[in-house]
Amino acid sequence: MSKVFIVGLPRTGTTSLCKACIDLGFSTAHTAYTVETIVNAEVVADTPVFNDYMLLHRKYPDARFIYLERPLAVWLPSISRLLSRMADNLFSEHGGFNDTIKRCFFNTFQGLTTDKIDDFEFLETCYQQHRRQALHYFQQNKTNYICLDIADADCHDLLCQFLNVPLQHRRMPRLNVTGKSRHGTT
Repeated sequence: MSKVFIVGLPRTGTTSLCKACIDLGFSTAHTAYTVETIVNAEVVADTPVFNDYMLLHRKYPDARFIYLERPLAVWLPSISRLLSRMADNLFSEHGGFNDTIKRCFFNTFQGLTTDKIDDFEFLETCYQQHRRQALHYFQQNKTNYICLDIADADCHDLLCQFLNVPLQHRRMPRLNVTGKSRHGTT
């Protein structure tokens, strides 16, 4: 099978989609900070994929891409809470998060400051710009991709069809709904 990259911004359902891929038997990395992780996993999500999807496509031209969407009314408060929790480590000039996390967040959320963490207009602009750029890239490069919203009733079946696996006729697992991963719940 060709690689699958999940190009969902944080808080769009990457944890849930990764769990679904694991349940379908795919080796899955929810975040990949080393080349070895990307090479060894069949499915890779979150950081750095949401920022580096073009580079990954050049490296893996036969890869498939899943663009995760989430309604803005739900995503905006969720991403704002996440950024608030991340702020100390994200904005630290002496340590904090690793350089990959910082690079991906500051590139995707260009102009992000502590004052903009709660600025829904700024965050919506970042979301829409990311979506527009990613979908334009996929269309222009004739990339094999699908857009999914994990809240849609048919999402799991669409995922199975896209991955060429038998339909499971079940709902997508719902993990990390409140911002803290609760593995084992569906």
